[in-house]
Amino acid sequence: MSTPAGRRRPSLRVMTTAADGLTMNRLIHGAVRRDVRRLAEALEADPDQDRAVDLLRAYRFLRAELTRHHEGEDDHIWPMMARLGADQALLEQMESEHEAMADALGGVEAALVALASDPSRSSLDAAREEVATMSGIVDAHLRHEEDELEPVLVPMTDTEEWAAVEKKLRGGSVVEAGRFFAWLTDDMPAEERAFLGTLVPPPVTALLARLLGRRYTREIAPVWS
Repeated sequence: MSTPAGRRRPSLRVMTTAADGLTMNRLIHGAVRRDVRRLAEALEADPDQDRAVDLLRAYRFLRAELTRHHEGEDDHIWPMMARLGADQALLEQMESEHEAMADALGGVEAALVALASDPSRSSLDAAREEVATMSGIVDAHLRHEEDELEPVLVPMTDTEEWAAVEKKLRGGSVVEAGRFFAWLTDDMPAEERAFLGTLVPPPVTALLARLLGRRYTREIAPVWS
């Protein structure tokens, strides 16, 4: 979606690094891990059918945010890194892991659809198994990216090539930004929130999340409370 003049998303400065190693990328990873954990915990509580329907809705939001994040990497960041001489084998590993994650995410959605339709013991067990599998695949990829890819990428963020990529990454609408910030900052630890404030002014984050992230606040956040 294009953004009207004067209504562009704020720059997220995705790979700006704090003294303790935090990056925007790691903040996003933290939100993903948070929701995967929430989902696993919710399934351990033997949800009824109404609860299963709510969990499916919340999971679809997570899947959409994670998919958007990976598309930005696949379409823009990995190609830029390849042009600047990053190890092709590492980039191919990242792409392969994204494909494995997409399959695992699809498996979870199918299991949650089945659970919402038929909240039986067998459906619940299947959903728990799919979430456990997905959790392992997701966490392994996030750790691989943080440990091996970020050290290669961070030095590239002073280049003109990165400036062009970052412009593309923030090219969505302010409505998308509002939903993103509402999701990202939900139950965010204080040290991460402080770091986010060095990237985006806190009043901007709060305004976007409260006004344009209302769908998340109304429909998704209560599922996890």
